[in-house]
Amino acid sequence: MKSSSRFNSLQASILGILVFLSLLHFLFSCSTLSLSCIWLLCIASLYYYSSHPNPVFLLDFSCFKPDPNQKCNVHSSESFVLGTNGFSEESVGFMRKIFLKSGLGEETYAPKIVFQSNSEAKLESAMDEAQQGMFSAVSSLLSKTGIQTSLINALIVTCGSFSPAPSLSSLIVNRFQLRPDVKTYNLSGMGCSSGVISIDLAANLLKKSKEIGYVLVVITESISLNWYFGDSRPMLVTNCIFRVGCAAALITNDPSCRRVAKMELIQSLRTHHGASDRAYKAAFQEEDDKGNLGFALTKDLIPVAGTYLREHIKILAPRVLPLNQLALYAYSVLCSAATWGNKSKFKPLFVPDFTKAFDHFCIHTGGKAVIEQVGRVLRLGDVLTEPARMSLHRFGNTSSSLVFYELAYFEAKRRIKEGDRVWMLAFGTGFKVGSLVWKTLSDLGQQSDNPWSDCIDNYPLK
Repeated sequence: MKSSSRFNSLQASILGILVFLSLLHFLFSCSTLSLSCIWLLCIASLYYYSSHPNPVFLLDFSCFKPDPNQKCNVHSSESFVLGTNGFSEESVGFMRKIFLKSGLGEETYAPKIVFQSNSEAKLESAMDEAQQGMFSAVSSLLSKTGIQTSLINALIVTCGSFSPAPSLSSLIVNRFQLRPDVKTYNLSGMGCSSGVISIDLAANLLKKSKEIGYVLVVITESISLNWYFGDSRPMLVTNCIFRVGCAAALITNDPSCRRVAKMELIQSLRTHHGASDRAYKAAFQEEDDKGNLGFALTKDLIPVAGTYLREHIKILAPRVLPLNQLALYAYSVLCSAATWGNKSKFKPLFVPDFTKAFDHFCIHTGGKAVIEQVGRVLRLGDVLTEPARMSLHRFGNTSSSLVFYELAYFEAKRRIKEGDRVWMLAFGTGFKVGSLVWKTLSDLGQQSDNPWSDCIDNYPLK
């Protein structure tokens, strides 16, 4: 691919010389005013192309599918919980109730510790979980793209709640023998939004680079060390919905990859709403009143997600919506302002139709209530939220990698066609909202490593 890129550069140079010679010929046959206009046009064109950011492509991605022995149903979950002797009878009943109405199915995957006689989580358990997911996803990705590790300029690894030393990025460098000058980034504490954020970071690195490069992005989460053993209900919820998952993606700015890449990144947006105490504490890691460490998903989480999703789309909408939708939204703002304070005549803001901008939606699979809230805010019906609901049922909340399991669902269903636009949307602790807008470069079909390959015919659920 690198030689192909050099050939393209040579073609561009020859074309530039021909254009320059044509201009010289034209210069000697034009008036002084025309000459000035031509030179201004040349300078403007040169500035535009030199300052225009490089296009960024998703070359390919791969999602980790754990061993079938790690499938976690109601029975295995209950056996693990009762075997720990760490929960009251009321807490066990509460978790059973949450599990049954969570939207998770009987074939999600839990860490190995859930199926072992010794339920005490140690560093070894977390490292094994990280290695299992990351090594599998990266190996699969490198195999099907054929990209040599010597071409990888940067590595981004994101894991919200597990940050060992040496870092997880160092673990990848060691395992896959990445080159000594590779730039590594290790992201943590960003929750379920970190997958989208890591792609945004990779895109910014490539857009600003003057050289052709490849960025390997690895998106994972650790469950083993983050089980909560106590009786605080906001913390018990995490035991019921989070499951094992990992994804790896290869991002590049190589123009020659356009013909083989899956998608081009059109827009990316990150908004941080941590200035609000309510948003900052909506999902929070802390100790309960008995000193047990846990991650609390508070009652504020769903309304906070709705509120700041609206703030997020206020910024995103002008970048992606067609003019007629923007005009209707602007008109509704004026009408609402004019009737402010008069309840009988007050007109609510117009909610843009995002199906006019996007063909497919990979929305946050944080839980059944989160999916429903996003659907209400964006006015998306069951058909459009289907990939999120089915991903939650089959794989659970895999945290930051969840949007790629949804993209794999679309591929398995062969729904994405050339030219389609895909919106990836995720929320994270802090409170953060992240968006990626992709344009598909070819029809996407199911690949051999697709995590849905053995069950896609069972979905959507009837």
